Amino acid sequence: MESRNLGKSILYGVMAIFALAIVSSLIFSLLLRFTSLQESSLQYVMSTISFLSIFVGGFITGGKGKQKGWLIGGATGLFYTLIIFLFQFLGYDHTFSIEQVIYHVCYILTAMMGGILGVNIAGGTKNA
Repeated sequence: MESRNLGKSILYGVMAIFALAIVSSLIFSLLLRFTSLQESSLQYVMSTISFLSIFVGGFITGGKGKQKGWLIGGATGLFYTLIIFLFQFLGYDHTFSIEQVIYHVCYILTAMMGGILGVNIAGGTKNA
């Protein structure tokens, strides 16, 4: 797989993750603003949507890359984690907590699974 195709695939996946995150954030903020729902009551729903967004991003990456889904899915999750870390560290002067590290390791694994499934559904090459 050429590196240009790899980079383009990862970029599409990360853009999809952030697009889904923006849309879900808008929906949740409107729900919190205009209903009597509390943020604590939506915690598990928001976590599920986060993992689903990461999975979809990995799936798109795998579909675009067409081979080595675990590698490009993991790279997508790692690139997403790096962006979030840099935003938090440079913008807010905080490093990841232990809970955030666990979440982001799970995000990377979820993106890997999405990448593997994306390659297999998109009909990637047979040499893994």
